[in-house]
Amino acid sequence: MTQDFVTNQEVIQAAHRNMDAGAWDYLSGGSESETTLRRNRLAFDRLAFRPRILVDVSDIDTTSTFLGHAMRIPVILAPVGSQQVFTPEGGAAATKAAAEFGVLDVVSSVTEPSLEDIAAAADNPKIFQLYLTGDWVWTEEMIARIKAAGYEGLCITVDTARPSRRDRTILSRWSPRANFQATTTRTSYQVSGGRTGGNASTVTWEMIDRIKDLAGLPFMLKGIATPEDAKLAVEHGVDVVWVSNHGGRQLDHGLGTMEMLEEIVDAVAGRAEIVLDGGIQRGSDVLKAIALGANATATGKLQSWGLGAAGTQGLVRALEILEDELIVAMSLLGVTTLGDASPSYITKTDAVTQAHEMSSWINMPESRIL
Repeated sequence: MTQDFVTNQEVIQAAHRNMDAGAWDYLSGGSESETTLRRNRLAFDRLAFRPRILVDVSDIDTTSTFLGHAMRIPVILAPVGSQQVFTPEGGAAATKAAAEFGVLDVVSSVTEPSLEDIAAAADNPKIFQLYLTGDWVWTEEMIARIKAAGYEGLCITVDTARPSRRDRTILSRWSPRANFQATTTRTSYQVSGGRTGGNASTVTWEMIDRIKDLAGLPFMLKGIATPEDAKLAVEHGVDVVWVSNHGGRQLDHGLGTMEMLEEIVDAVAGRAEIVLDGGIQRGSDVLKAIALGANATATGKLQSWGLGAAGTQGLVRALEILEDELIVAMSLLGVTTLGDASPSYITKTDAVTQAHEMSSWINMPESRIL
């Protein structure tokens, strides 16, 4: 069945048919006026390619490495909470797709099943994303579980000091009711509806240092949005700077992530690897981000639309389509490897479509009127 999906537009439409309205709004929407969400897409749409001609592009190589792991394309599965509302297997379905296709999976601490069950679902390298919502003893317990389960890196999300107001789900009174993967009753977590337990609002650089030292794993900070914080991150020994605004789901009225990228690349100056998420929907988006200095991109919404369409195989098919789009974009741009892509192939321009969460697919209206 999944081979019948010829574009990711069809994947998304299948997900829309399969998901209830609350789950769809939780996944596809953003915070408040959704300005940041739309700017994520607008930032990509304001970048144009400068193609070079008469280059032998008969052999295109889309592979890359990230934290020493080989990837079929430079796309990571971003941590997404409550994946069980998109497909019954939840996060296990996503990690199986990552293993089958050949990309890294970053597992959310607010999805089901347990981190141990997700780790056991497929034999592929995984990174665990942790929200800091408990006390220090709880943090020690979580890190012990993460290491015992065989995760090969730790990602701390740092743009959630307080929960945002996501109007689409607030208006529908919908919550995925995702419980945090805790071993004790010290904390709980609710991904929508405006409440969270724990102490996320008190986390500082000193706490990050303490957790990094305790974990002893490759260490990622997700939610960096300024060159100032990127510089601080590398000074604190972070291995990966993750450029993100939570997909437009936290602080509204922020910049699109692609607007931040060049300054952050300059601030990092090669001292850490860089991931970018926020509006990655096409292979051309991936290529733009790599050309401007990202080492990898990450997808959350597209990942979950794939799961909603047909579970593991729906996500594999979404990644296959993304790969084909990347191959076409590289060929027509005149680059045969990702290392050939550089800022010289990109220029700024005006957008030609109105930015929204579905604006990559001009044959499909906005999500709420699919």
